[in-house]
Amino acid sequence: MTVLIDATELADLRRTGAAVVVLDVRWRLGGPSGREAYRAGHVPGAVFVDLDRELAAPPSPQEGRHPLPAIADLQAAARRWGLTGEELVVAYDDDRDLAASRAWWLLRWAGLEDVRLLDGGLAAWAAAGGELEPGDVTPEPGTVTLSPGHLPTIAIDEVPAAAAHGVLLDARAAERYRGEIEPIDPQAGHVPGAVSAPTTGNLDADGRFLPPDALRERFRTVGVDGTRPVAVYCGSGVTAAHQIAALALAGVDAALYPGSWSQWSADETRPVAVGEG
Repeated sequence: MTVLIDATELADLRRTGAAVVVLDVRWRLGGPSGREAYRAGHVPGAVFVDLDRELAAPPSPQEGRHPLPAIADLQAAARRWGLTGEELVVAYDDDRDLAASRAWWLLRWAGLEDVRLLDGGLAAWAAAGGELEPGDVTPEPGTVTLSPGHLPTIAIDEVPAAAAHGVLLDARAAERYRGEIEPIDPQAGHVPGAVSAPTTGNLDADGRFLPPDALRERFRTVGVDGTRPVAVYCGSGVTAAHQIAALALAGVDAALYPGSWSQWSADETRPVAVGEG
């Protein structure tokens, strides 16, 4: 699975007139919409993507804070972004690709094969001398056809087996895993049997993904050894997609638990563990 594109390669493709659609997925948990930051300056030609409205269904205690969108809704959004299914799609944000990975994963799950993350995000584009364009971009509507299920997922009732018979990675910050803090979800702690593997450990100091060998070693230390299936969750299925991208770079296929902790912790019948695990 090809996951990344660097800023220089993206600039070269744009200069040659290659078919590329760039998606700006700026977003912060609990923060304001990234649209104003996008309007202030974005990769030229990039289309703004609203994570809460276009990359998720409405939240609920039963499904979590960012349920997977209905495929018809995702297809309609992708057509608004100008996708035809024939172009390279590149997603980025201004926070280490933690939000952009949700767009990468969803479009791969929906059947598109040539979707990449801009390694290092907007900072890498600027560092490479890339110009920024202000305002909004409204492309010609696309014609892409999407279908669900091209990447694996697990449902809430499958989570205990994923922990017992495979490796279930918790991609949240370690202090949330241990239950020391919980800023947004109903309970603090983690799914019993899950292993802490914070998403930020996938990156170097510049916000770029570690090399594949380093990622393989990183995941080996948390039990990913190629002998058991791997699944990932986070707070609401957003940054877990970043973990799946890192695992893909390491040569490991992994399933996403879309409801993640926001769904699990809202169900009082589900067990909760605290501490180091």
